[in-house]
Amino acid sequence: MSTAPDPAFSSIRYLPTNEAYDRWATVYDTDGNFLQALDTIELKTLFPQFLRSITSAKPWRIVDLGCGTGRNTALLLAASDIEEVIALDSSKGMLEVARSRLQQRDEASSSKLDPARPAPKVHLEVFDLLLSSAIPSIAQQVDGVISTLVVEHVPLPVFFSQVSQMLKPGGVLLLTNMHAHMGGISQAGFVDTETGEKIRPTSYAHTVADVLVEASRWGLDAEGVGEGVEAGIQEKAVDENMVKRLGPRSKKWVGVTCWFGGLFRKRAS
Repeated sequence: MSTAPDPAFSSIRYLPTNEAYDRWATVYDTDGNFLQALDTIELKTLFPQFLRSITSAKPWRIVDLGCGTGRNTALLLAASDIEEVIALDSSKGMLEVARSRLQQRDEASSSKLDPARPAPKVHLEVFDLLLSSAIPSIAQQVDGVISTLVVEHVPLPVFFSQVSQMLKPGGVLLLTNMHAHMGGISQAGFVDTETGEKIRPTSYAHTVADVLVEASRWGLDAEGVGEGVEAGIQEKAVDENMVKRLGPRSKKWVGVTCWFGGLFRKRAS
């Protein structure tokens, strides 16, 4: 991760989400994105809970919805009970980075593969939640969906209608996102060093309450993921002790709730 503070920019340019992420792809993992760093930390707890929450017969098929550069795709491929990962994103640029990352992972781990465990299948496909009325056939009736820092860019009815179509009854969604406290102040974006512009995709400041209501409308109920967690949703504010781990760009967000995440289960009927 970059240790540089927020770079200066000459102007702000708003682009369609897939175009913005095409331009962001090459530096997305290295430009000091503290929210991604926070998400990675929180997933160390939430991801194992997600796997434990899946109750359907093993092995599982999982969708990585808005897979980006493949950060979570790699996690899924390392899980012992998963036989197939369907990684979907609207950005061809992000998918190219993901493909390269997974290839490097395969080359590095080829000598450590367990011959008794077949390597999981992985599919990387372009899929735009905003433009596609039907989900890919390969992403239907899956056991789980993981979608991190994605729903900020999608209207809630669109997002949850698509997820509900993907999951089989009883299937589990792992969802994380920028918190509305942060979203009401700023939004996702990066500085294009070639043009000096701040590039911003379309963003929505979804509240936790709105997420819970809309998820329920599409048959998805929040799961309890720990003691004292209201409605199964965890919310995380940045504090001074976290700045060293998250990077200097997080310092101005001390005291602001920046992240939320949780698990949702599709009703059986």
